Amino acid sequence: MTGPVRPVIVLFGSSIVQYSFGNGGWGAKLADIYSRQADVVLRGYEGWNSMQACQVLATVFPEDAVVQPSLVIVYFGGNDSCTPLPDGWSPHVDLPEYVENMRRIGLHIRNLSETTRVIFLSCPPVNENMLEEPALRTYEACRDYSNACIEMCDELSHTDPSFRVIDLFNAIQQHHDWAHTLLVDGVHFSQVASDIVAAEIVRVINEADWEPSLSVGDLPTEFEEVVYPIQPIDPTIV
Repeated sequence: MTGPVRPVIVLFGSSIVQYSFGNGGWGAKLADIYSRQADVVLRGYEGWNSMQACQVLATVFPEDAVVQPSLVIVYFGGNDSCTPLPDGWSPHVDLPEYVENMRRIGLHIRNLSETTRVIFLSCPPVNENMLEEPALRTYEACRDYSNACIEMCDELSHTDPSFRVIDLFNAIQQHHDWAHTLLVDGVHFSQVASDIVAAEIVRVINEADWEPSLSVGDLPTEFEEVVYPIQPIDPTIV
């Protein structure tokens, strides 16, 4: 860990998260927005579902870590919502099990520290016409898993305001011609879609009544004040 210690924002999820640092992705945008104020850490795993995420929770987020994240942004659902196949070669997780997995993930992360917050990203839509295997993912299944994630988070947030959720299913569809301009392969985000995701995350953080605040405007900028001329380093203290 490098110092000084900044707030840590962890992105945890499947390929939507793993790819978020490339080609103007939403993770890279967050890192730029929070530069010199918070560290944005990537923990994305292509192809994973919520079941696999639960299996590594204690490894990725150990309870005895010296520094705990201030915020974890969680996305699983696109792979869970895939159609189950007879040969078993599908990441599908039944909807009730998906909900319980997401609840388990959220509660584990929330309990890491008194000030650790959680934002869930719900399942975005897919453009079935662009998919190489259109039978594996459907628009309707993404909608169902998105709604289930939102409902689960709403239940958690009733008793703990540390939980927030972003409805990506509907946020993406607010853009005109979203199916062709926001999804590069029918599933993953274009730069324009990443702009929307990053803006939604910043909006939710700014609206949240969290103490301490994680809004960019409220966080100190590291080494903000530089006084010139800079004094030479005393060799006796090096």
